[in-house]
Amino acid sequence: MTVRAGIVVTGTEVLTGRITDKNGPWVAEQLFAMGVDVAHITICGDRPEDLTAQLRFLADEGVSLIVTTGGLGPTADDLTVATVAEFTGRPLQLDEPLRDHIADIIRRWQGRGGSESASAATLAGIDKQAMIPQGAQPIPPTGTAPGVAVPAGEDPRARGRLPAVLVLPGPPAELQAMWPNAITAPPIVDAVASHPDMRQDTIRMFGLPEADLAEGLRAAPGRVPGFDQLEITTCLRRGELEIVTRYPTSAARDYTALADFLTELYPTQTFSTDGSTIDDQVAALLAGRLIATAESCTGGMVAARLTDRAGSSAYVQGGVVSYSNEVKINSLGVPAATLDEFGAVSEPVAAAMAEGVMARLGVDTAISTTGIAGPGGETPGKPVGTVCFGIGVAGRPTLTRTLHLPGNRAAVRERSTTIAFHLLAGALRAAGASS
Repeated sequence: MTVRAGIVVTGTEVLTGRITDKNGPWVAEQLFAMGVDVAHITICGDRPEDLTAQLRFLADEGVSLIVTTGGLGPTADDLTVATVAEFTGRPLQLDEPLRDHIADIIRRWQGRGGSESASAATLAGIDKQAMIPQGAQPIPPTGTAPGVAVPAGEDPRARGRLPAVLVLPGPPAELQAMWPNAITAPPIVDAVASHPDMRQDTIRMFGLPEADLAEGLRAAPGRVPGFDQLEITTCLRRGELEIVTRYPTSAARDYTALADFLTELYPTQTFSTDGSTIDDQVAALLAGRLIATAESCTGGMVAARLTDRAGSSAYVQGGVVSYSNEVKINSLGVPAATLDEFGAVSEPVAAAMAEGVMARLGVDTAISTTGIAGPGGETPGKPVGTVCFGIGVAGRPTLTRTLHLPGNRAAVRERSTTIAFHLLAGALRAAGASS
């Protein structure tokens, strides 16, 4: 049977929406990759009774592992460890090596020469963070808050056995840095030891309606042997469809059959079967090239996405956000007559923007966008969501395309950015094939 886990995200600031939870989805993804099914992600405030209720709910659901995040600091409202200790019936005890380790971290941060210079409040906070449940294993901190791995054991309320509990800090950077040590702690290894050897693979598609994919997947059981061993989830992200499949390694041939079936059914819409993103593919295609952007409606989002990747300075030269016609004319050299005749949102202007930024910045590749993101600005024949794209590749005619995109302003801008990447990838592949 598959091992099941639950995640409890603590913090009133998360519960009230002041901070967006990044830990729950990240931990779930890591557990899924390990072959552990996440049954529930819950969020509760910084009240011991609420955390206890979440722990009880997950224990009654029969999970083998509970992961908590947050509530591990030195202040009085950081009560996760104490609450978990009470829930599991394990008294707190001071871990002296852990206390010394935390004290050393704080001394380095504060630049002090010895523990005798620390304030009484600081020393009390160190002692508090070094208290762990009896029989638990501390996880060395990457900030000052250590994690704790509590073994599975008998429920002190005589209600059967309790799952193992992994207590981790709230700051995402600290939690993620601590994760490799946390999952190798013996209590956690024991909790997930019975999970099957699982794999996870992703197919990505673009330009395919979700309803069409759903229809194809309904036909898959008759075409794919062992379809019932494949756990398939689909997600629309940035205008692309992701098909994520988890399966035991023994079903690898069945997954291959599924991948072959989908790529045969949707050959032009499938752009990745190896998990690579369009960003990965564009980066590879830009090797040995220099690219610049000329953006109006996307306001720099294309350039930002290009430069999100480490090493992008090897191929990104720069960009121009030409929101006004004056900037299009003066910075990109778009002819005023072209703007007057066709309007700013037109393929001739998109082409002139791409060609202008190539000439001005001395590159061999360019992307341009000009459109009406809304909610206002529509003109006759050009409703909100009209976006024109230009793709310039040296030695080839400039590619232009006009699309009418649904959604609000944010959706139109984000989808335009994704479309620009796909148009660029297609143009670069065509250039490579003809060279």
